[in-house]
Amino acid sequence: MVNAPTGSGKTYSLLLPAIARGMQKPAKGCQIIWITPIRALAKEIAQSAERAVQGMGSDWRVEIRTGDTSQKIKQRQKKELPEILITTPESIHVMFTQKGHEKLFKHLQAVVLDEWHELMGSKRAVQCELLLARFRALNPAMQTWGISATIGNMEESMEVLLGPNPPKPGQWVVADLEKDLVVEAVLPEEVETLPWAGHLGIRLLDQVVPLIYENQSTLIFTNTRAQAEVWFQKLLEADPSLAGVLAMHHSAISREMRTWVEEALYDGRLKAVVCTSSLDLGVDFRPVDCVVQIGSPKGVSRFVQRAGRSGHRPGATSKIFFVPTHSLELIECAALRKAIDTKTNEDRMPYLRSMDVLIQYLITRAVGGGFVADELWQEVRETVSFMSLSYEEWLWCLDFVVRGGDTLSGYDDYHKVVVEEGVHKVISKKVAMRHKFGIGTIVSAALVKVKLQRGKVLGQVEEYFVSRLSIGDPFWFAGQCLELVRFQGIEATVRPAKNAKGAVPSYMGGRMPLSAELGRYLREKIEESATKHSFEDPELALIQPIIRLQKERSIVPNRDQFLMEYLEDDEGYHLFVYAFEGRLAHEGMALLLGHRLGHFGSQTFSIAMNDYGFELLSDQPIPIQDALDSDVFSTDHLRSDLSSSLNESELTQRRFRDIAQISGLLFTGYPGKNMSTKQLQSSSKLMYEVFRDYDPDNLLLRQAQEEVHEFQLEEARIRAALERIAQQEWVLNHIDAPTPLAFPILVDRLRETMSNESLVSRIQRMQLDFG
Repeated sequence: MVNAPTGSGKTYSLLLPAIARGMQKPAKGCQIIWITPIRALAKEIAQSAERAVQGMGSDWRVEIRTGDTSQKIKQRQKKELPEILITTPESIHVMFTQKGHEKLFKHLQAVVLDEWHELMGSKRAVQCELLLARFRALNPAMQTWGISATIGNMEESMEVLLGPNPPKPGQWVVADLEKDLVVEAVLPEEVETLPWAGHLGIRLLDQVVPLIYENQSTLIFTNTRAQAEVWFQKLLEADPSLAGVLAMHHSAISREMRTWVEEALYDGRLKAVVCTSSLDLGVDFRPVDCVVQIGSPKGVSRFVQRAGRSGHRPGATSKIFFVPTHSLELIECAALRKAIDTKTNEDRMPYLRSMDVLIQYLITRAVGGGFVADELWQEVRETVSFMSLSYEEWLWCLDFVVRGGDTLSGYDDYHKVVVEEGVHKVISKKVAMRHKFGIGTIVSAALVKVKLQRGKVLGQVEEYFVSRLSIGDPFWFAGQCLELVRFQGIEATVRPAKNAKGAVPSYMGGRMPLSAELGRYLREKIEESATKHSFEDPELALIQPIIRLQKERSIVPNRDQFLMEYLEDDEGYHLFVYAFEGRLAHEGMALLLGHRLGHFGSQTFSIAMNDYGFELLSDQPIPIQDALDSDVFSTDHLRSDLSSSLNESELTQRRFRDIAQISGLLFTGYPGKNMSTKQLQSSSKLMYEVFRDYDPDNLLLRQAQEEVHEFQLEEARIRAALERIAQQEWVLNHIDAPTPLAFPILVDRLRETMSNESLVSRIQRMQLDFG
């Protein structure tokens, strides 16, 4: 595992010796497979590899294999691979569906997994474990390398990378380099300039424009694609002279547009690019000397990674400007600075026993010439993810791909694999074709292609957004105001709109939760803001009017206090609880508290949450004091109480929908004929209910339940939070008006409420009413 700061030469530290070894001991065929998490990084690695090959006088070829690669190149690669292949986990699994694929990889010397911290903690890492086990079975002498700049649990990540039984102990190669990183907040003159709640940050736009002109090239990172669209539009409105030198980059934009932006940025033709995480991993755009982060990135590692896009060379200082989107984010900026100073990075917890990925892989191997069950069983067990898989569970998976298990055995569509002379294989061309289109673990909502009436494809938006538009409605996408002309199937035909105003597409699942590590420093800085009289962090000095108001209406909790606020108004009875553990853990804590309050009488709650806390709203008084007296925040029976609270929740069902797609239970459609979101929801709901009622021990159903607890509700984090809360002083304050801590949670609930009044107008009116 190579661990070094961004811009310190990690890529060349592995490329150069590998090429040198190839020159000393010439060999044919693919020698190195370099796996990257994003396509933009694949292109940069290819350029670096080509420079190294030419500079060293090697005759090695370098090629890319991703979803963007042309069919002509893919067909050539079916027969012969280059010495260096730069690719993605999904593309390798697609190559495994080719009969005789083992011949392509028999000379493989090394596999490099770049940005391993990004793959860890996702099902893509499970894909990587399986492909590594396959390569090791073909060539036991193959080396495995990981590259990571920022990860907390480095030792565990290396165990996942090398497998449970490596032939020799793994080694860390740690650079003895310190990367200087400067965090500077873009601050208004008065804190009242910032709203109490929000996520766009547009009010500070006039202070961002000068940063673009003061630097050679600037990356402006946003946390969502919708936010990127808004900032691109507003920057051009504020300064029309940026037209032509300002661009936008996110994953929903067409490949051609993304490629143009990357090349123009690399060549120094752009002054600024508004982007999302599509450009925050390892990409080296040398002209970039300034990075701006709009809103809190919610994690330390992500923030450091983005900051590293500036000063991306050894010895250079990285500088990042933080633009708060609401007043409380000023404290998050101070917390980020403290976390960076203490060299804190988040852990990435690996996915274990992901049966959906295993079932997909079994069919992949069955399509690619077939497998002998006991041989593949031994191979699969050489992964950390499946080393605890029992033989009975293995037999269940085999039965599931052969006949659909007990529940689906009567349906031919689920008889995907046949057994001939001891070999499990797919003989149906229809099954094979459908499976190839479904390979991967990244599940998104149904996408609609956005195409100009007379021109090119601009990219893709989610179906639910387009379905809410009427013909003639304007909306912003790919930096243009467009008018919907026609919506048919999975294609939306558009033309440039004369109207400059329109909706901006939003995307499901775009809101990131606060990390546990950042939450710890946030609680520390909140206490500091309320107890000190002078501050090293200018953000804490600026936010003092908000802190004083919080003190007037309630208290500012210190690290030894657990604050709850109770409010009665015309809307009902509100209970606000502040744990500062991130929105996912707060969702679980809210469900848990609502369930346990049910022991004191039947009651219905509305739930809202943000990264600082959560709200329970009821039309009846909430018996919170009785609950506190009975130790309602105990960790006793946590798993069973969470499970009970989920009985009426859709969380498990939503998780099962993703698992059903990955495992191939649901075929989402051929390219151009994708299943609609409504069809996906109804089909997955039907299957979920069948398994729940008639096959409760189904491994995919059990997996959905486990994933809800581990990843959706972050049960381990909830348990740690409850253990911390048990040691704190509990403070229950009855308040007369929402406090600055409560206000953003109220706004979060308003986002889900229909009204003919805009959200911005409602926030402004509420801030006047409550402020």
